Amino acid sequence: MAKTAAKVATKSANIAANDADQTSVPATVSFQCLPLATLTKEELYAAVDRAIDVVAESGVAYQVGPMETTMEGDLDTLLDIVKRAHLACLESGVPRVFTNVKIGCGADTGTMDEKITPYRRQGH
Repeated sequence: MAKTAAKVATKSANIAANDADQTSVPATVSFQCLPLATLTKEELYAAVDRAIDVVAESGVAYQVGPMETTMEGDLDTLLDIVKRAHLACLESGVPRVFTNVKIGCGADTGTMDEKITPYRRQGH
């Protein structure tokens, strides 16, 4: 398993930055990393925490929810973060990870705050 983790770490470290020539596509991306193994609650949380650390270190706007993490920014950047978060779970020693991804993009996507503020004001 250590050999696999080392390969994954190498791949994660080699992910290239987006080309400066690419057109920016505003997006909201939500994802959920699901470690697939028999783990203690602490081991499960530790693997998922590694994924959330990747998001936090990226500098994009994000919110962590009980079932997924939602980010906003450039689509290519966000997808790269999802890939690195997925690999971070594997690097934690989990043998398999399944990641669900939801993408919303386009010029009128709106921000996370625009989408949820009305409901927070109502106490939901």
